[in-house]
Amino acid sequence: MLLLVGLGNPGSKYASNRHNIGFMAVDEIVRRHGFGAWRKRFQGETSEGNLGGERVLALKPQTYMNESGRAVGEAMRFYNLTPDDIIVLHDEIDLPPAKVRVKTGGGSAGNNGIRSIDAHIGNDYHRVRLGVGKLDEKGTARVHVLGDFSKADRQWLDPLIETVAENAALLTARDFLTFQNRVHLALNPEPEKTKPAKKETD
Repeated sequence: MLLLVGLGNPGSKYASNRHNIGFMAVDEIVRRHGFGAWRKRFQGETSEGNLGGERVLALKPQTYMNESGRAVGEAMRFYNLTPDDIIVLHDEIDLPPAKVRVKTGGGSAGNNGIRSIDAHIGNDYHRVRLGVGKLDEKGTARVHVLGDFSKADRQWLDPLIETVAENAALLTARDFLTFQNRVHLALNPEPEKTKPAKKETD
C-alpha cells in the first residue's frame, strides 16, 4: 500500500488558500480515479483506491497544517508502512506558480506541515512540491500561503491540478522524473514548428 497525503487546513474558511493546494490535488486524484467515499480515520479524512495497480490510501489530515504529522504517523503505523511508501503533496513558495518538483528527504523549507511530518516519521518520504509563487516584498510567508488563489490564478491552477491527477499513477510507480516532465509539457506545450515556405519558381 502507498499513502498519498495532501496537506492543507480543514474548513471552508481555508478551502481556497494557497496552503491548501495539497488538499485540492488529492481531491482531484480521488475524483478522477474513482476512489471510495471519504471517511474519518487517523485524525483525518481518508479514501481508498488503486493507481497503476497499486493500492492507495489518500489522506487529508484534519489536525491543521502545523500538526499534520500526527495523522500521517498514525496511518503509517497502522498499515506498517515505511517512509518510502509515503508521498506528500504540498504548497511550495520557493517555486513559481504551476511549477512542480518531486524530492525525497531534505529540509522543510519553512513549511510547517512538512516540519511536523519530519518530527513524526523522519524525512525519508517523497514530496510533490506544488509551486504557488513567492510573496511580494511587503508581505510575509504566512499571509501569502493563507491568502486565497485569485481568479487569475485559476488559469494555471486548474490545469495544474488536473494534470497532476491525470498522471498520478506515475507517482505510485516512483517514476518521478517522467511525472515532472509530463506536468511541465502539459502546462508548457512546445510550439508547433512551422515548415519553411516553398520558394516560388518562374
